[in-house]
Amino acid sequence: MSTYSQAGVDIDAGDLAVQLMKEHLKKARRPEVVGDIGGFAGLFDASALKKFNRPLLATSTDGVGTKTEIARLLGKYDTIGEDLVAMVVDDLVVCGAEPLFMTDYIAVGKVFPERIAQIVSGIAKGCAKAGTALVGGETAEHPGLLGEDEFDIAGAATGAVDYESLLGAEKIKAGDVIIAMPASGIHANGFSLVRHILKTKNLKLDSTPQDFTKTLGEVLLTPTEIYSLDCLALIKGLKENLHAFTHITGGGIADNTARVIPAGLKAVYDRSTWALPTEMAYLAQIGGVPQADMERTWNCGIGMAAIVAPEAADLTIRSLAARGMKAWAAGEIQPNLTASSAQNGAAALEASFATR
Repeated sequence: MSTYSQAGVDIDAGDLAVQLMKEHLKKARRPEVVGDIGGFAGLFDASALKKFNRPLLATSTDGVGTKTEIARLLGKYDTIGEDLVAMVVDDLVVCGAEPLFMTDYIAVGKVFPERIAQIVSGIAKGCAKAGTALVGGETAEHPGLLGEDEFDIAGAATGAVDYESLLGAEKIKAGDVIIAMPASGIHANGFSLVRHILKTKNLKLDSTPQDFTKTLGEVLLTPTEIYSLDCLALIKGLKENLHAFTHITGGGIADNTARVIPAGLKAVYDRSTWALPTEMAYLAQIGGVPQADMERTWNCGIGMAAIVAPEAADLTIRSLAARGMKAWAAGEIQPNLTASSAQNGAAALEASFATR
């Protein structure tokens, strides 16, 4: 006789995980959500879109890469869900969309109910920070494909924006100012490089390097900053003076900024306006990471940037400060006179990082 349990799938453990996560899910709701978790589909009242003249749905999907391995090694699973929410919803706000709801997918080698509940608690906390709802998800047990202690997570989110309020390249002009919002850490990109340095340099996660106030593991596991409510506040307050956002994820500052810059223009960041975060400077130095490679891998201290009209730069910084975000003017938009400027926008970093 062969059973599902003998094959490595524990249905009862999965059911217990669902029961344990329900209390956390109460934090991740919006008034438009219809029904509770557990149905075949999550329901969201689309009449909420009536406030838009021409509503556009925006969608995004992402994961957190190999940062999951840091969580596994530390045995701490209640923050990695915040990273997931950040990676998904902050891509939506770049175009001006309000994140409405999301779903998650957790793949594991073996279901440990308490661990699943901890992961979902982080997702729910992140959704609350982002003002979005968690309307469903899936936990899949993959015996033989993943080791018992291994897991991966992914998510997808949907938002909405009025067509007339879309942000992007067509609104950007020469002279616009780049307002940088600080990263909380390495976020959830570039952890393959981090893990390579940890392994080759025999670094211990429970060590506390010089100039660190926490252990290396604690610093690396710091949740990704969630910017969606700050960005939505700027959209409401700045109106036509806000031209674009760029979410600094995989590819670094220049590559991600270039994605929203129109042909004939370039974004120029002045490195001297901020200091490279301590953990990135430490890892780059001890790992011998070339600066060019570092800047295409890690966020280097900027998690999100707003591109605004010059007359709105001071207001943008003050508005974010009132919300507890210490932003700064990090660069500007300039004419791009290179041969390729007719086809593509560009971005670059100039000067040297400030010293701490």
